[in-house]
Amino acid sequence: MDKEITFAIAYDFDGTLSNHNMQEYDFIPKLGVTAGDFWKEAAEIGIKHNADHILSYMYLMIKKATAADIPIRREDFVNNGKKITLFPGVDTWFDRINEFGKSIGVNVEHYIISSGLKEIIEGSPINGKFKKVFASSFMYDANGVACWPAQAVNYTTKTQYLFRINKGAFDESENATVNRYIPDEQRNIPFNRMLFIGDGSTDIPCFRVMNNLGGHSIAVYDDNNPNGKNNVKDICASGKRASLIFKTDYSENSPIENAVKAILKKAVSEAEILDLIQKTRKEFGIATE
Repeated sequence: MDKEITFAIAYDFDGTLSNHNMQEYDFIPKLGVTAGDFWKEAAEIGIKHNADHILSYMYLMIKKATAADIPIRREDFVNNGKKITLFPGVDTWFDRINEFGKSIGVNVEHYIISSGLKEIIEGSPINGKFKKVFASSFMYDANGVACWPAQAVNYTTKTQYLFRINKGAFDESENATVNRYIPDEQRNIPFNRMLFIGDGSTDIPCFRVMNNLGGHSIAVYDDNNPNGKNNVKDICASGKRASLIFKTDYSENSPIENAVKAILKKAVSEAEILDLIQKTRKEFGIATE
């Protein structure tokens, strides 16, 4: 192979890299309510107003924080993120995968596609490991206080970000590129060089897109969650959904690490075969299809 190839790994966040919803580490406890009560109220708001669940929980965050006189500036959310705990091995995962990729001629790019808050993720211990974080976020008023959703990423809109990675359309305020037809050979990263890792039902559309378009998908589960294994089993049991299932243990030589390494090596082999095909056709004056 004449040159390095690029491979993208996109991750959900809550339940995939960390073991709780990110709002539950610091923000919700400050409100003086339980996580269960907060999410129940958010769901009731969604039902009452026929509203998107993500918009409902973002509205409730502003409402309750304002009532409790809790500051909700960007830096407050970033500070919330410092309390996030990660699954085993996540803290060193990205450097290890990058190093392995480099050793076989692969530039690995990491992305987040999450319904959680971008601002909280920016405060997490792994901030800076991602080329781009696609997540829900707030607008801020003249005083720097959160006042309205800027982005709300739900289970179906998650899939658009796979296409943004595929086409290199990283500006979320610009939709022309992501909607424009671009021949496969001209796209930023082909789907067969992409992997999505998620943990729940909200990730099913992403799993299906990846599998339908030649990409890779992994469903993960928390061994400490009594329902975790059954949840991902149900996700993978029917339809073209996630093809691999692993525990949320990202430690060195863990099953998920070995699987990702195998996927990266497969991408190299496919690139080498494609390179040989193109060279052969050029040698014999045959047009490349």
